[in-house]
Amino acid sequence: MLRAHLPAFTAWLQTEKNYSSHTTSAYLRDLSEFFQFCGTEIEPAACSPALLRSFVGSLYGRNAASSVARKLSALRTFFRYLQREHIFEADPLAGVASPKLGRHIPAFLTVDEVFALLEAPGPQDSFFRRDRAIMECLYSTGMRVSELTASDRQDYDFEAEIVRVKGKGSKERLIPFGSMAREALLQYATERAQVERACAARNRPWAREAMFLSGRGTRLTSRSIERIILQYGRRAGIATAVTPHALRHSFATHLLEMGADLRTVQELLGHASLSTTQKYTHVDIAHLSKVYDAAHPQAKKQST
Repeated sequence: MLRAHLPAFTAWLQTEKNYSSHTTSAYLRDLSEFFQFCGTEIEPAACSPALLRSFVGSLYGRNAASSVARKLSALRTFFRYLQREHIFEADPLAGVASPKLGRHIPAFLTVDEVFALLEAPGPQDSFFRRDRAIMECLYSTGMRVSELTASDRQDYDFEAEIVRVKGKGSKERLIPFGSMAREALLQYATERAQVERACAARNRPWAREAMFLSGRGTRLTSRSIERIILQYGRRAGIATAVTPHALRHSFATHLLEMGADLRTVQELLGHASLSTTQKYTHVDIAHLSKVYDAAHPQAKKQST
């Protein structure tokens, strides 16, 4: 039965493919949906193209195209693993097409909006130095929010202004950060020390290695950071909801606008494929077109 291979498949994802627990769990959820659709403990011989097309058809209408594509990706990975283990001779999904996805141009902030966001935290906020340091780091490095929450104090080299980041698939990369982020992090150190002293006074353990702590001394979560940034985005008067990912997109977009090459941005973002980074060129071209229209004498016909 196909389901019996899930434990070995899970181990393969984690050890050989080096997938994170988050990605592995997502794959297993998508596979569980397929098994529920089948209704019985399906044997490899029963896994026909007709069954798979029927399953894919059931996904449309209640899932976005991107969700359908993700579920199919999980299923394809599982079947390729089963081919590797000689359970299947051929991929049952070979003749089933994935949905076509439109190119998504990522949301990003203008430079003025970023500056307004970074200035939003103030003494009226309980942890304004921490919050400012978080946003400075996200914008200065382009880190994913999950990478930021996983970062430890030892990952930051303040003299070289470089942070060591463990990205997807446990791949490490070094990212420089600017003087403003460095200053914000150093100012946050006093606030962090206060949290440590409060935990010690209450005889309560705290996440000693974590760079960013909650008020209770635990490692700050991605969800908490999302709420923090959303709050400051509203205070700064930014019309759209501001997310940590918007700061990552802004980092990439502003680098390209200032002349950085695509390969450099790919390395900084930790993208495995250049095609993933290329979505930012659409934003950059829009910016260049705007500048061209405003500055070039032949960009627009003169009115008569």
